[in-house]
Amino acid sequence: MHGTDNTATHWVFGYGSLIWNPGFAHVSAQQGLLKGAHRSLSIVSHHHRGTVEQPGLVFGLTRGGSCRGMVFEVADADWAQVYAYLQEREQVTSVYRDVTRPVHLADGRMVGALAFLVDEHHEQFAGRLSLDQQLAMVRSGVGLSGRNVDYVLNTARHLRELGIRDRQLMALADLLAHEDATAA
Repeated sequence: MHGTDNTATHWVFGYGSLIWNPGFAHVSAQQGLLKGAHRSLSIVSHHHRGTVEQPGLVFGLTRGGSCRGMVFEVADADWAQVYAYLQEREQVTSVYRDVTRPVHLADGRMVGALAFLVDEHHEQFAGRLSLDQQLAMVRSGVGLSGRNVDYVLNTARHLRELGIRDRQLMALADLLAHEDATAA
């Protein structure tokens, strides 16, 4: 792939916490649209946002639909380090398949971006959960990266700030924000 200055660059598609906490060096970032998969709170978290005894839920890209997110351009010189970081962060239990998918950038270009699609055959794939099921798991999940509630609320807040609509996530976030405010 080629960036704006005609030097080789790589692209990473973020749809959850990568939007608000990429954690890696990038030369640019803009919104993008990935077709063929949608953001879903469908991965049981035993590490970042829950434990085996008290699992949480994290986002995955699940087959069908489309997903708006952020696309990060990474310089070729940084790619090996960024890719290693992403493998360590995202593939703790190998619940994702890291693939390159076409993404439509906000500036009109189409790029191939690294995306983490859920492995729907993995034991941690929860499938489609009801809002009540999601609420119960997110409410109680706490892992090495903090409270599951904070993860969901941060993602929802950043999507709102970016003007990205996700009705299911916003419905859950509104319930969680109300609970969090009354508990404080």
